[in-house]
Amino acid sequence: MKTKFLKVFSLAAALAFATNSCTVEIMEDANNPTNNSGTGTTGNVMNGSGTLKGTITQDLLIKEGNYTLEGLVKIANGVKLTIEPGATFTVSTSTASGLVLLKGSKAYMDGSTTKPIVFTTTSKTPGDWCGITVYGDAPIKANGGGPTATSEDGLNQIYGGSDIGSNSGVFRYIRVEYAGKKIGDGNSEFNGFTFYAVGAGTILENLVSYKGTDDGIEFFGGTVSAKNFISYGNYDDSFDWQDGWYGQDNSNWFAYQTGIGNFGMEIESSNNSDANAPKVNGITLIRATGTNPESAGSTEISAIQFKKHGNGKFSNVYIKGYVNTGGKNAYPVVIQDAPTDISQVLTGKILVSPVNILNSDNISGYYYSGFPSTAPKTITLTSTVGKVQIPGGAWSTVEGVDLTTLQ
Repeated sequence: MKTKFLKVFSLAAALAFATNSCTVEIMEDANNPTNNSGTGTTGNVMNGSGTLKGTITQDLLIKEGNYTLEGLVKIANGVKLTIEPGATFTVSTSTASGLVLLKGSKAYMDGSTTKPIVFTTTSKTPGDWCGITVYGDAPIKANGGGPTATSEDGLNQIYGGSDIGSNSGVFRYIRVEYAGKKIGDGNSEFNGFTFYAVGAGTILENLVSYKGTDDGIEFFGGTVSAKNFISYGNYDDSFDWQDGWYGQDNSNWFAYQTGIGNFGMEIESSNNSDANAPKVNGITLIRATGTNPESAGSTEISAIQFKKHGNGKFSNVYIKGYVNTGGKNAYPVVIQDAPTDISQVLTGKILVSPVNILNSDNISGYYYSGFPSTAPKTITLTSTVGKVQIPGGAWSTVEGVDLTTLQ
C-alpha cells in the first residue's frame, strides 16, 4: 500500500472516466429483451461471448465463454452479478478498465479448480488494468477511529458500516493477471484484489493475484476471511491491510515475490491502538533470488512489517529468501514505530509463531526501526513448519507453471 494524496483535479479525472463509460441496461425477460447482435447478450444473460462494459443496473448472468471487459464496469447497489466457471475476460487496455462491485451489490463468481474465472490482457504487461474492487458496509476503523472513510483509489467511494456479517457474495477460483493500473494523479493504483469494508458473510477462496504493479491483495477494514490466497510477482506488497481489518478464519496464504517486490506483508491499523487482531493460520512468504524493491535502495525488503498499530496473530509461518539487498538489511519481522510495539507487540496482539525461516538474513529477532524496545522479541525457529499446501490445478496455473508448486 502506498499513501496517496489526490488533488481535486485528479479525483475529477478519475470520476470522469468512470461516469462517462457506456451504460449497459440489462433487461429482465419479462421486459421482452432483445438480442444485442455481436455482443452475445440476450436480456440479462451473456451467452459465451461479448463485451462487458458500463454500469450494470439489473441482475446479470455470464456463462462460460470468452469475453472482453472494457472500461470501468460498475455493479450497482442491489444488483447481483453471476459468473459461471470457465468464463475468461480479456481486459481492454485502451482505456482504464476494471471490475467494481459498489456497496450493496453482490457477485457470485464461483469458478472451479479446472474451470477458473480468469481476467487477463493481451499484452500481458503488469499494470494493464484496475483489477477487482469490492466495497462493503462491514465495520472499519479509519484514521481517528471513524466508522467510514473515502476510498483511496481515486473513485471517491464511501466504505464502512456496522454489519459484521455483511455478504458481498462468493469469490472462488478466480485469477487476476496484470492489474495495478495507475489512475488520476499517476500515483494512485488499484490492486489485484481490493476489499473495502467487506463482511464476514462473503466467501473468498482460491484467489490468484498475478504480476500486478501494486499490492497483490489489500483489505481496508472489514471482517471477511480468506483461504488459499496466492500472490505472485506483485510489485508492491503481496498482502496488505489497514483500517482495522480483522478476519478471524484465514488460512493458507502464499506469496512468491520475484523480479520486483516490496514487503511480503505490510500491516497497519490506521493509528487505532484498539483495533482487533486478525488471525491467519498458514502463511508462506518466499522471495526469489535477485528480487529488488520498486525503488532502488529502499528498505522495503523484509518479510512482514507492522506499523501504525497494525497487528495480527499468525501461526505456521514459513519465510524464505529475505536477504540484505542494495545495502539495506532485510528482516523476518519489522516493527516500525514505538506505539505499535507498546500497544500491539507487548500486549500480545502481534504474534508470529511457530515460524520457520530459511535462506534469510538477520533472523535472531524482531527489528525495531529507530527505537529500542523495552522487551525485544527473539525468534525461535520451528523446523517442522513447512510451506503451505494448496491443491493446485488450472486455477493456479499461468504460462504452464502451477504456482502452488513453486519453492
